[in-house]
Amino acid sequence: MGFILQAFGQQQAGAEADAVSKYNQQVKDREAQAVEQRTMVESRKQAQAASRKMSELRAGLGASGAVMTAGSPLAIVKEQARQSELENLEIGREGYIKSEGLREEGKIVRRQGKTAKRAANIQAGATLLTGFARV
Repeated sequence: MGFILQAFGQQQAGAEADAVSKYNQQVKDREAQAVEQRTMVESRKQAQAASRKMSELRAGLGASGAVMTAGSPLAIVKEQARQSELENLEIGREGYIKSEGLREEGKIVRRQGKTAKRAANIQAGATLLTGFARV
């Protein structure tokens, strides 16, 4: 009757693999949230730095006597604003890609755990069938 214990052990191993995968998915989700929070902080810092840079640019242009409503000074200000916006968008894009990658890893880990549990249950069933057939 050792086959019953063997089947029980197989089932328990599958349940443990499932539980571990659930935990690991939660870890990946928390890592993704941390990345999102860091991304928001980086984005704010970049926006503040861009604002300071823009103020310095306008002050410098104004001190030189340039008219900032037309011509080259206006083009310089617009280009600086465009570059700052692109930098901020890139920070957000990179954070999004990283956090989504972590969430996908978590889903894969979870799927593997569910598959391991199913396989263990099938194996336990086969062990029981084989064992009862021998008895």
